[in-house]
Amino acid sequence: MPKPSQLTYYADERAGAIAGNLLAWYATNQRDLPWRRSRDPYRIWVSEVMLQQTRVETVMPYYERWMAQFPTPQALAEAPEEQVLKAWEGLGYYSRARNLQQAVQEVVATYDGKVPNDPAAIASLKGVGPYTAGAILSIAYNRPVAAVDGNVMRVFARLFAIADDIGRPATRRAIEALVESFIPEGHASAFNQALMDLGAMVCTPRSPKCLLCPVREQCQALETGRVGELPVKEKAKAPRPVDMVAAALWHDGRLLIARRPPEGLLAGLWGFPGRERPVDLPWERALHASIWEQYGVEIEVEAHLVDVKHVFSHLIWNLRCYTARLAPGQAIAESETVRWVRPQELAQYALPTAHQKIAAAVGMQAVNG
Repeated sequence: MPKPSQLTYYADERAGAIAGNLLAWYATNQRDLPWRRSRDPYRIWVSEVMLQQTRVETVMPYYERWMAQFPTPQALAEAPEEQVLKAWEGLGYYSRARNLQQAVQEVVATYDGKVPNDPAAIASLKGVGPYTAGAILSIAYNRPVAAVDGNVMRVFARLFAIADDIGRPATRRAIEALVESFIPEGHASAFNQALMDLGAMVCTPRSPKCLLCPVREQCQALETGRVGELPVKEKAKAPRPVDMVAAALWHDGRLLIARRPPEGLLAGLWGFPGRERPVDLPWERALHASIWEQYGVEIEVEAHLVDVKHVFSHLIWNLRCYTARLAPGQAIAESETVRWVRPQELAQYALPTAHQKIAAAVGMQAVNG
């Protein structure tokens, strides 16, 4: 890793060649992405939040639908949270959507709906970390601020043969400082986007296209044969498997759905009732116990409906769902967090991906009689 005293040396020695070659390459090779057709900071902000841990190809239709529903900060600020979560459905990490809406509400209340171009102000908004702040400030406002995501860290780790773990905050900060030292005056927007595109299109994690790279002559990893070794990142812990049990619980032609608490995993989303299965309980007994503990009612389990596996960053859900009905004489009253809905009404609610698969199985069961 270059020492702080070396950063100026690297910038003086290589900045012109790297920046010039990169900008020339970007001018003819940049990706045509919908959020790049505007310098609107709100649109750039939305795209950057959606792109966190999500592929560009997945994000594009979500972005278009989002902008149709919430074209301005005011529109998003005033929207019901349930509508916002429904628009986000399928992107995962729903806290991103809630944080985005809360931050936009602050922008509307404090800055008259204009996304601030001051680093301290934008960094204070909920859910806005160093990368998102840097992306908005540089891309929308052309401020010389680094926007260092995984693509950019990989590019710079290879350019300078940085062997420190890029997962460490200290390494990230050092790379941010290095990137900022390379931003050519007046070209922050294009430079940062060029780095992103280079990492996404050429300097890829596997099988990088080094012969097509515009900065290959300045790349220390290529020169020393270490491209495949870099960047260095400690492997994350494997997600923990968890058995989950749920019910497609029927009563008078309707299904029970419940809203999750406002904090925690999948906060605020609707889903079929159930819980984690204790290791000492068989599946059906665990389902009976779950419904009794949550609603104080007995149910009659009818049949196994579907098994769903869903992987989170830290958990793997092994979810088993049964069809069931309320036992005679039992009732569950509706409330703000509990509703009885017809199967065709499920599409109106924001459901986690795993529960969308349960809803699909319910639909298939109805079609097949």
